[in-house]
Amino acid sequence: MPSPAPARRDASDAGNPGDKPVIWTVSVSRLSDLFRDITLEYDDRATIEPIDLGFDEAVRYIRERMKTERCDAVISAGSNGAYLKSRLSVPVVIAKASGFDVLQALSRARRITPDIGIITYQSTMPALKEFQNAFGINIRQRDYATEEDARAQINELKASGVKAIVGAGLITDLAEEAGLAAVFVYSAASIRQAFDDALEIAHLTRLESSHSRSKPVADTLRAKHGVNDLRGDSPAMETLRQSIVLYAKSQATVLIQGETGTGKELVAQAIHRENPRALIGNKPFVAVNCGAIAESLLESELFGYEEGAFTGSRRGGHAGLFEAAHRGTLFLDEIGEMPLTLQTRLLRVLEEREVVRVGGTRPIPVDVRIISATHCDLEQRIREGRFRADLFYRLAVLRLTLAPLRERPDDLIALAEWCLKKALAALGARPHPNLHAEIVACAPLLSAHNWPGNAREVRNLMERLALFLAAEPLQALSPAFIISVAPEFIQASMPTPAIAPATTSAAPEKAENITQVLARFGGNREAAAKYLGISRTTLWRKIKNQ
Repeated sequence: MPSPAPARRDASDAGNPGDKPVIWTVSVSRLSDLFRDITLEYDDRATIEPIDLGFDEAVRYIRERMKTERCDAVISAGSNGAYLKSRLSVPVVIAKASGFDVLQALSRARRITPDIGIITYQSTMPALKEFQNAFGINIRQRDYATEEDARAQINELKASGVKAIVGAGLITDLAEEAGLAAVFVYSAASIRQAFDDALEIAHLTRLESSHSRSKPVADTLRAKHGVNDLRGDSPAMETLRQSIVLYAKSQATVLIQGETGTGKELVAQAIHRENPRALIGNKPFVAVNCGAIAESLLESELFGYEEGAFTGSRRGGHAGLFEAAHRGTLFLDEIGEMPLTLQTRLLRVLEEREVVRVGGTRPIPVDVRIISATHCDLEQRIREGRFRADLFYRLAVLRLTLAPLRERPDDLIALAEWCLKKALAALGARPHPNLHAEIVACAPLLSAHNWPGNAREVRNLMERLALFLAAEPLQALSPAFIISVAPEFIQASMPTPAIAPATTSAAPEKAENITQVLARFGGNREAAAKYLGISRTTLWRKIKNQ
């Protein structure tokens, strides 16, 4: 049964700034103990209550209590967290294991047995496949959707000889039931992060409930990046910084165009941060992706709604993002994906400087600067009748076009080094003293790649490399190491000539030919080793030594 609440808090108290945020933790597994341990650290900042129920029982219990009580956020994990998130109106923060948590759990499991199973909710972790090949660990991955599915996966792994299971609470409980060693994947650091996220969301929820624009802005409404976060010293980047500083002095609308991953939101935040009035009173920066929200939801998110506007609407109505961004900046990402009907409403808000909530008639004055962004050609969409020309010219008083990474190769190394250091720090690992020299030595390989994902792709690669470097601190960063972790780089940077099989006298012996063979088989080492007539271990050794 769930732990009794120490004190009942009426929902009408939501706007009382003297009250601490109310957070409920929900778990039926060993995660409950970790939740309780971390709760003590946050006792002075929030009223936190454990609920020892799961899935449908937890949903019914929370819904019933929410009729008469206030809860600002719920913390859960795994399949239980996903179940709650899809069924509760209160914000649900799902605790997630970090990459470092996974590495530590695998290390503990390896001390028990070389045959390890890892079971995760709904999806596996592809990066572990390269990790197990590199370090000779036999890891069998499975995912699950329901408790019955999880039980079946555990039984299948046990039948195949697996002796230890790594996973979250439900998985480790079921593994122990099956007589297997169980290694819990979560760390205290990951749970603390979930508590921090819940506090942040709770403060935002209470800010909205108060309907007051004079309170300090929650962290989620702040621009966290400035002009100094733009990495690179190329002429294009220097021109961009100068434009940001110049545009920040104006209140005119800005349209930012650029490919995916070029940093459009980062630039929008920098423009907001450089604006002198943003520094006075900590003005809000509110972002919304117009292409990621259904049309019916996007309308109520942007403009808000009155009580009773539609089934399920919040009692008392809800302030929209225009109101939340009052005296600050509203960033409309992927503006080209906004439906035509909403484009008409947006144009009216820009012209009248007031919004009317869905289901309402009262105009609400708003003072908001609009910065929008898109990766598509809006002028082409205008010709196709998919975007309003009058809205385009209203949004594009000032324009910025961000150059893709392939057009500014001088910025690549600086960006890669910064992303790698940041990723290593997130894993609690220190970079090599000669990391800069190592990255410079990898410049030819990195520069040969086209980087279609731009800065986002660089960041993703560096996070992958950091995972392996943290696991093997003595490993040097080299072109061969990058290829071993990210074999897709061979295909982009090297041709694939015809190579005779290893059974002939023309068997490849040089490292260059080995990389070509890997490219031929799309990075599949098992297929490449078979083609070369050598073991996978020998292939790995040759890659390391090139």
